[in-house]
Amino acid sequence: MESKRQQKFAGLLQEELAAIFQREGASYLPNTLVTITKVRVSPDLAVAKVYLSFLNTNNTSLSVATVNAHASEIRYKLGSRIRHQARVIPTLSFFVDDTNEYVEHMDKIFDKIAKERKDTDEPTDADQ
Repeated sequence: MESKRQQKFAGLLQEELAAIFQREGASYLPNTLVTITKVRVSPDLAVAKVYLSFLNTNNTSLSVATVNAHASEIRYKLGSRIRHQARVIPTLSFFVDDTNEYVEHMDKIFDKIAKERKDTDEPTDADQ
């Protein structure tokens, strides 16, 4: 369970990182839209796990590796934006947020189950 302090700081980081990726994300990943879906912060506010979602990319693992390669540069830009609001600029780790893919997978499974039920519930000619 995150404290209110962690939640507020995570919200600030999410907002500022979104602005950084909106303005300068094309230099890291051209023709790719990056969305920060969630930020988790350690209790001491020194480490932040940033979960990203990508649009217009074929290889999400390569995209997140590219962003992680630029993590120190992104941290520097974040530090210049929040230097008056935070005492410590956290170390950033980027991860792929695959909840959308999981939801789509579960929807397909539920559709398949519903279709199978519908097929078994329909009366056949022998039943009439």
